[in-house]
Amino acid sequence: MFNWMWLFYILVFPGALFCFVGGTLLNGLDRKVYAKMQQRIGPPILQPFYDFMKLMGKETIIPYEANKPVFLGAPVVGFVALVTIMLLLPQFGFSAFGDINADMIVIIYLLTIPAASIIIGGAASGSPYAGVGISREMVSVISFELPLVMVLLAIGRKAGGDGVTFSMKAIADYQAANGAMICQWSMIPAALAMLLVVPCEVGCHPFDVAEAETEICEGPLVEYSGAPLGVFKLNYYVKQLVVSGLFAALFLGGKGTGIVAADAVIFYVECLVVTFFSMTLIRASLARLKVEQVFKFYWTVVAGLALVSLVLAWFGL
Repeated sequence: MFNWMWLFYILVFPGALFCFVGGTLLNGLDRKVYAKMQQRIGPPILQPFYDFMKLMGKETIIPYEANKPVFLGAPVVGFVALVTIMLLLPQFGFSAFGDINADMIVIIYLLTIPAASIIIGGAASGSPYAGVGISREMVSVISFELPLVMVLLAIGRKAGGDGVTFSMKAIADYQAANGAMICQWSMIPAALAMLLVVPCEVGCHPFDVAEAETEICEGPLVEYSGAPLGVFKLNYYVKQLVVSGLFAALFLGGKGTGIVAADAVIFYVECLVVTFFSMTLIRASLARLKVEQVFKFYWTVVAGLALVSLVLAWFGL
């Protein structure tokens, strides 16, 4: 039987509307703090919202050689995947879809869809210039996927007792009973690894190798304009919120207040903190890395940190 509350969850909270408002606001605050760190005034906090609305009102130019349905559908598919991830996170004291066994695996698959939508959309444009960005996006995804899976395995082993759990609710229950994962000494290396995975997953500086605007002019999105480009930009804003929210659910969880509005505010504040340490601070401190540097960094340093936590958790430490 259809539950009408699901429609509210999907369209309003914690679904599409919350992702749109929360993502654009989070990006605006991120840009404002980043500007202050560089002693600039910076754009208005609502600038991402203005940019999105401006792009939605502009003409959409479709390349002659493009596959039109795929070209226009790719950004929408990415947005739907991000909203679905938000519905699966138990960050408000509840999960919109309830307890789904092995929903962590579902989240891993869904996290690849926004990157795949960029790759497929760029390929559908038929532009050889987009092809350069596509290859870079593929390398970026390959770079952080291994450390991310190792982090999730470490957390699943820690919360799983004698086995490995892939349930986000089980991880939330473990943290409610034993304290946040980030306070477990064996999980600190995994938390550091996840903080470093976040900016590459989102695709922000210094790991924006696919876009690389100083080298290859917008990368896979070079042929996009108007509303489709606006949706891709929105995906970037929402992905900041979703990936920061995933970190909060995995490492900063605990007992909620029982009041949905209060838990939502606490979750959003946690996302702000994660965004500052994983994106704003790193972006202000480092120059953009080359493709081979990104791959080497994630498969050595970041994967090494995740492996330490995985080994410690596996032996019950």
